[in-house]
Order: sequence, then C-alpha cells, then structure tokens
Amino acid sequence: MRNYTKLTPEGVRDVLFEECRALGEARRRLRELFTRRGYREAMTPGLEYYDVFNLPGAAIPQQEMYKAVDSAGRLLVFRPDSTLPMARMAAARLQSHRRPIRLYYGQSVYRSWPALSGRGHEAAQMGVELLGAGGLRADLEVICTAVEALRAVAGDFRLELGHGGLFRLLAGRLAMAPGLREEIRSTIEAKNYGALGELLDPLGDSPEARAVRLLPRMFGGEEVFDQAEGLGLDGPARETLDYLRSLYMSLKKLGLGGRLMVDLGLVQRNDYYTGVVFSGYVHEQGGPVLTGGRYDGLCGRFGPEMPAAGFAMDLDAAAQLLLPQLPPEEPAQVLVHGEPGYETEAQQALLRLTGQGVPCEGSVWESLEEAIQYAAQGGIPRVLRVGQSTEEIVVERGARV
Repeated sequence: MRNYTKLTPEGVRDVLFEECRALGEARRRLRELFTRRGYREAMTPGLEYYDVFNLPGAAIPQQEMYKAVDSAGRLLVFRPDSTLPMARMAAARLQSHRRPIRLYYGQSVYRSWPALSGRGHEAAQMGVELLGAGGLRADLEVICTAVEALRAVAGDFRLELGHGGLFRLLAGRLAMAPGLREEIRSTIEAKNYGALGELLDPLGDSPEARAVRLLPRMFGGEEVFDQAEGLGLDGPARETLDYLRSLYMSLKKLGLGGRLMVDLGLVQRNDYYTGVVFSGYVHEQGGPVLTGGRYDGLCGRFGPEMPAAGFAMDLDAAAQLLLPQLPPEEPAQVLVHGEPGYETEAQQALLRLTGQGVPCEGSVWESLEEAIQYAAQGGIPRVLRVGQSTEEIVVERGARV
C-alpha cells in the first residue's frame, strides 16, 4: 500500500515563504479597503450541515462537496461557498441588527472539481456581503467596492456585467426540466454554441428560445444593449435589460467605461443570483479573479426575506499578481550568540533588541565560529556574542571562518 505521509491530497498544496508574504499582503490591502468602506469582519465555520447547501434553487452539486459525518450521524460538508453560510448566519444571528448589514470575510472554500479543470480544491477568498439593501445605489456600492478590490491587487483589469435574472426569466418561459436548464446554463457559460444549439433545437423556435440561443454571443460594450433590442423581449425581461443599461451608464460616469464590458451570457453557476452579476478579470490570469452579484431570494431561505449582494476575490490569484511587486525580504540584522552558560542572557539580549524593532535571530550553534559561518551564509551583518562581556562582530557576506 502506498504511503502518503509526504504528499498532500489532490487539488491542494503547501504554501511557502514569498507566496505566504504575497497572500498576507493581499489580505492586508483588502482588509483595509473593506474596513474603510464600513464593512465589519465575520467568519463562518469550516464545517457546515449539508442542508445549508442543498436548498431548492440554491444547491451546489453534491458531487462537488467534501462530506463528513458527525457523532450523531448527521451529514456535514466542508464549506464549499461563503455566501450561503453568511446568509444563514445573518438569519440566525443578525435579525435585530440595523440595516444594511455590511460584512466582509477572509476564509477558504473547498470544492471537488473534475480532473484537469485547472482549479484547486481549496481556495482562499476575501469578499463582502451587503445585506438588507437593494436597488441601484446598493448595486453601485458593491460593484465599486469590487472595482477598488481589483485596483488594490492589479494595475490592469476589466469588469464584465450581466444579469442573473435574464436567463431565469427566459428559461421560465420554456418547457424544460430543471436538469436541462442547468445543462443549458453550463453551455452558455462556456460559450459552447454548438452544444447550446443541440439542446435548444427540441424546444422550438419561440422568441425566448432564440434569445437564449443568442445570449453567449451578446458580449461587448454599450452596443450590446442595442443588439438586445432586436430580441423582441417585453415585460420583466425588457425591464431587466433597461435596469442593466442604467447600471452600466452609471458606472461609465465613474470613469470605468474603458474597463467595462457587458456579457448577457454571464449566467453564473450558482443559481441563487437574481439580479446583476459580474466578474473581474486581469491579463495575467486565465479565469476570473473576482465574481459576485445580487441574490435577493437567498436570505429568505434561512429566515425573513432580505435583499443582498456581494462578491468574492480569489486570494491565490491576487497573491500571484502581487508577488512580483513585493520588495525583497531583508534578513535579520543581528544574530545573538550566547556563550556556554550564558544562554539565558542571550535570550534577554534578543528580547531587548526585538523590542526595539531590530530584526534578530537567536544562535542555536555551540561555537562562535559556527554562528559566524551561519550569519555569513545568510547575509546577517552582525553577530552579538553574549558572555562575561558583550561583543559585536561585523560579518562579511559570504565570508568563511
């Protein structure tokens, strides 16, 4: 039987040194941004009941969740999504809190993706949730916060806008089973025109079927709205397009026109999105580094109805973007070496120096010569020898003793 003691499970990895620094820097920048905008930090457990993620219309595919069983035999999952637990927590803990509720989080999610998908099974995320507020003002706040989050980690980016309600309205007018609807959603998301046509052909040539067929092709700037006029949509579908256009124009006034795209095929895999949806992209990353949208019907699955919107940023992608920008990490400035019998005094000297803000290391070597050799190899410029007397020794980089 193979021994796995030195391996990590498929889809996860160890993170070392500079990548940890980049992750820390991404968290610091986003935390400062979210706090300045009035969001307060919250955390949900890494383990949740399976029922939280198995709600009608908000379900995450069972095969994508890591599962466990508690001592009472109840089915648990490792958190596969952060929005659903945040909605659960708001319903359970924050019903008396004044509206709107502004939350931000930094935590990992766990999803079992198909082989060769290129996605890790553990993903660190930071994001915000704006609960208890709807309409244009709330959507602008969430999207502008997302834009600032992208600016915090990337010099160049683009934001794609869509609407989760448009596909739902069109699909609701077509006679199809829920499984077929999700299959159609996946092909639209992948912009697989051939597969989409095959799925829609049996549904006839209604205006709704023609509109769904064209959704993944409707991508670009303001001209997309003019193209959508030709779909002949009316009622709620037309109102949805009009709202999306007004949101686009508002964002354009904020100077985002050159970074803004419209994608009516942006239908997000999570079916709980009811309104605007958006994704953030940067040139250095293949997939989106940020996704979000409005999910007005979700909180009502756990308690009273409450409008809500939010987004999550992929921290691993953010760290990769920041990694080239990090200044070199400076080595310790002093290696404190205690002569035999003066180990305690050496620790006292180390505490005194670090308390003054001096980066230090403690020597674990028996001899002063070994300590000096270690300092020379590591670029530590000084050795402080602590014994009957204290002596500072200047070390030449790369010197051999």
